[in-house]
Amino acid sequence: MEPLTDEPQQLFLGTRIRGLRKACGMTLTDLAQASELTAGYLSQLERNLAYPSIAALFNIARSLGVTIQWFFASESIPAPADDGYVVRKGNRQSIHYEDGIVDQLLTPLPNHQLEMLHSCFPPGTYSQQSYSHEGEEAGYVLSGQFELWVGEQHFLLDEGDSFSFASREPHRYGNPGKVDTTVIWVITPPTF
Repeated sequence: MEPLTDEPQQLFLGTRIRGLRKACGMTLTDLAQASELTAGYLSQLERNLAYPSIAALFNIARSLGVTIQWFFASESIPAPADDGYVVRKGNRQSIHYEDGIVDQLLTPLPNHQLEMLHSCFPPGTYSQQSYSHEGEEAGYVLSGQFELWVGEQHFLLDEGDSFSFASREPHRYGNPGKVDTTVIWVITPPTF
């Protein structure tokens, strides 16, 4: 199988997963058990033969003792005056998920209080399962339609709508529309 992309940012994801797993002294089987994923699937991720789902990367991060933010990678080097304060459009770090969902980190690394993401959801893409974690989240729908479930509540949002919720409530989301949906997320503390 060939890697999914030649984009350096994405090829770095598998390398970061493998490197952190080995640094933690874990085998693929250990990580599979801790993350409730299969060793075969993890091997495909580490070799850049598959994109993770959002929930899968969340489980991997939790099992390795980091946040998803740790996996963001970029070949771009910020200008010295920007370092730690500004993220230029061309220097955004990104993660690609299965089904074409892409998150770009809008806050500089490391940021201790919050993180901001630019998320793009192609038509018909959804997080596969509900998940929860500590903290709070808020978002603003820049374009398209956005479907959001928080606990037992269900919401259909349009361009210009916003939302917030406690992240400990199980949540999932997606794009029910026929065009890309773009959402700006703010999460505190950084768990993504």
